[in-house]
This record gives sequence, C-alpha cells and structure tokens, in this order.
Amino acid sequence: MGETTVTTTKGRQAALSCSVADEVPTPSANPDGHAPGRRSRHPRAPRLWFEILLVAVSYWTYSLVRNAVPEQRDQALRNAEWLWEAEGRLGIAVEESINHAVNSVTWLIVGMNYYYATLHFVITLAVLVWLYRRHPLRYAPIRTALFATTGVALAGYYLYPLAPPRLMKGDLFVDTVMTHQTWGSMASGDLKNMSNQYAAMPSMHIGWSLWCGLTLFALARVPWVRVLGLLYPALTLVVIVATANHFWLDAVGGMVCLGFGYGVARLWYGPRPRLTTRLAPPRGPRPGRWRGGGPAPPGGGAEVGRRESSTSQAP
Repeated sequence: MGETTVTTTKGRQAALSCSVADEVPTPSANPDGHAPGRRSRHPRAPRLWFEILLVAVSYWTYSLVRNAVPEQRDQALRNAEWLWEAEGRLGIAVEESINHAVNSVTWLIVGMNYYYATLHFVITLAVLVWLYRRHPLRYAPIRTALFATTGVALAGYYLYPLAPPRLMKGDLFVDTVMTHQTWGSMASGDLKNMSNQYAAMPSMHIGWSLWCGLTLFALARVPWVRVLGLLYPALTLVVIVATANHFWLDAVGGMVCLGFGYGVARLWYGPRPRLTTRLAPPRGPRPGRWRGGGPAPPGGGAEVGRRESSTSQAP
C-alpha cells in the first residue's frame, strides 16, 4: 500500500513565507543597485506633441537670445586679433590660406556657402526625427545632451564676443557669401542685420554636427551611414574655415560645449547602460497570476497554490 502525503498547515505557511521572501524585494536594494532613498531616472517613451513643442520653443529661444546679445564690436574685433595671434604661435593659423584657395574654385565655394547656410539645421532636425522614431529609449538622454550644448553656447556668446575671420580688419579673409552673392547666410548680405555678427565662439556648426555624427555612428546599423556620420563633422570643419566664418579654435569651443552637454545628460539620467536599455518602470506593482487564471493573492499566491495542490506518492 502506498501512503499519500498531503501538505500540512505548517507546510503551507512555510511555503507562503518562502514565496513572499522570494518575490518581494528587500528595501536594501533596487533593480539598479542603488542604495535606498536614491532615485534614478529612466527614459520614458517620448510624446510627439511635446517634442515638437520643445524643439520649436527651444529654437525660438536660441535665436532670440543669440541675436539679443550685445554685439560689442570693438571687443569682438580685439578678441579675434588675439585669437588669430594665438593660433599663429601654435602654428595652426592656416585659415587664410584655406579661405583663399577654396574661394578660387567657384563651384566649390558656392556649394560650401549653401552647405553652411542650410545643412546645419536640416541634418540636425533629421537626426532628431530619426532618433525619435528608431530609438525612442535613447531619445531623451541624447536630446538632452544637444539642448544642454546649445544652452551653454549661448553663455559663450555673451561672455566672449568674437568676430569671425571675414570681419577682421585688414581684408585678410574673403567674405565668400558677399563675393559670390549666394543665398541663405544669416551672417552676410541683406540678412546680416537679423543675426548677431559677433557670436563666432563657440561654433555650434561643429557642436551640432559632431552630435549628429556621434549619434549616427553609435546607433546606425548600416555601415555607410555610420561612415557618413563620421565624415559629416569633419566636412563641416572644412566648410566653416573655408567660408571664413570661424577659426579652428571656435571648433574646439563647440566640442567643449558638446562635452558639457553629454555631462549634463549623464548626471540627469545616469550611466549609459542604465539610461539606454529600458523605459522607466511602471508606477504601480504588477499583480501576479494564478496558473488557472485570475489575479494572485498578496504574497505570491501562484506559487502557494501550486504547492498546496501538489501531492506525492511514497512507495
């Protein structure tokens, strides 16, 4: 004869205690490994209407603040002379040679004028849209880096007015937009009164293009897109120098601003593996399920129910 063993009342209580201990996290840790009381931020799925509004308001604010900064012409020209002399001491003052060499090839310099005037905005916006659609979990931190980069650049325009090479005294550089009468630049021609002429440091053409390039290189799956991502900021650097809109060191300033932007994003969202791998956790506890369907009772009833219904046959 076999003897049937049924779970006793004490056994049920022990199973319940074990199940609760297994399923309820202790207060000493959380899924991120932080100490109790420390909150971590995780990216949430972006909302399209909010992102459109945020980009529109941010660009309007950027344009308003940048153009409202006092131009301080004399100080800007003095800063440009000092920067040009500093580059000469460093042996990197080749902007004049590049400017005159490229200006001698009409089709090339005209193309660079249009590149400078349009792609700065078009490609940055296109990368934002692509990031929103293809990588929603990564969107918020990377977008935050871009916005923080732009914000600190505005402080640079105010604190360090700088004339671009084309406006320096002595006619050292060629203003390529004025010479070739190309359309689109807010820095030359009839549109120059709509923009602050002495906001060359830092270069946001470099800050934004490097942001685009690094984003594409890190996230794109198609190899040629990743290569274009690396080439884009490099080509932009050549364009801003050839058109006499920036010095080399303006580009360095743009890179420093981008580093600041990434630092802000890291401080806000945390290290990269945690901020780019999942959405924020749900706000409420998610109830378990019985094996037969329906919500489980508190404390992991699914496991208890399984144990209560189990029997064993002894030989």
